[in-house]
Amino acid sequence: MIRIKDLIVDPPTFLSPMAGLTDSVFRRLIKRLGGCGLVMTEFTSAEGLTRNSLKSKRMLFYHDEERPVTAQLFGADPSRLAEATRMVEDLGFDAIDLNLGCPAKKVVKACGGSALLRETKLLEQILKTIRATTDMPFTIKIRAGWSESEIVSVQVGKMAEDIGINAIAFHPRTRVQGFAGHSDWSLIGELKASLKIPVVGNGDIVTPEDASRMKRETGCDGVMIGRGALSNPWMFRQIHELENRLPLTQPDVTAKYHLIKSYFQLLFEEETPGAIGKMKQFASWFTHAIPYGAALRKSIYESQSESEVMERIEEFFRTALAAPVEAPELNVA
Repeated sequence: MIRIKDLIVDPPTFLSPMAGLTDSVFRRLIKRLGGCGLVMTEFTSAEGLTRNSLKSKRMLFYHDEERPVTAQLFGADPSRLAEATRMVEDLGFDAIDLNLGCPAKKVVKACGGSALLRETKLLEQILKTIRATTDMPFTIKIRAGWSESEIVSVQVGKMAEDIGINAIAFHPRTRVQGFAGHSDWSLIGELKASLKIPVVGNGDIVTPEDASRMKRETGCDGVMIGRGALSNPWMFRQIHELENRLPLTQPDVTAKYHLIKSYFQLLFEEETPGAIGKMKQFASWFTHAIPYGAALRKSIYESQSESEVMERIEEFFRTALAAPVEAPELNVA
């Protein structure tokens, strides 16, 4: 369990916000599988939100079953971020998070994301402005720094703690690294030893055992799972089971079939824009864990409509695996 101001996160496992990936449908799917203590929205532009961008507003859509749910913002204009913070509070989110880790060129060019780790005076102003705007739990997600010669995680962490930020999620890669190489977990331990507020470790957790090892080696208060949850959505439940010495959930082919169908059905229910693209995207992550998944991915990518995607999935599980399956329930817990 982690206490972030007055917000309890139990278990202390977090779904990392990932642009274009962790929309409400995916977050609901993860919550239904169990073991995930907190989810975050995709990172949302404060500039777009305050200029009434429909795309930005859509990113902040959520269902109550996702709670506790955090709205993650990015931007570099203190006044815009303050206005966006008030909007987030009015929407009833449980917490707000500022993204200081995104390495994308478009974001960095506008001094957002990880670029703010190089602009500590501006960052300090932003953090103070947001903190003065709201009493809700306020967290930040950071990287180690811009480059190996500019590691600022402890400096930023101490500044944030002094300002009143309530927790930090830390991905110990630099902006220059992007997602290449390895994250330096020793930096998580260094940050945790320097602060009193909770530190959530993130980076290179691809198995439940990785999560336990990170906590053991760094002393971090919780873990945040990103890309590992895309290919194994049961990761959160398995972490909980491992830490409580319970048998690990080992989803069989039928369970995986039900999960794919449930995800697609949720897309249809939400009338998600570009649903066929989302279906193909999900299939590209998840079918790596399914026997003969390459054949299924190929057939899905060749599909021209949502109904054709569904037909290809039904055909695959009926013929390639030679195992009849029942129609799935939406509750995948």
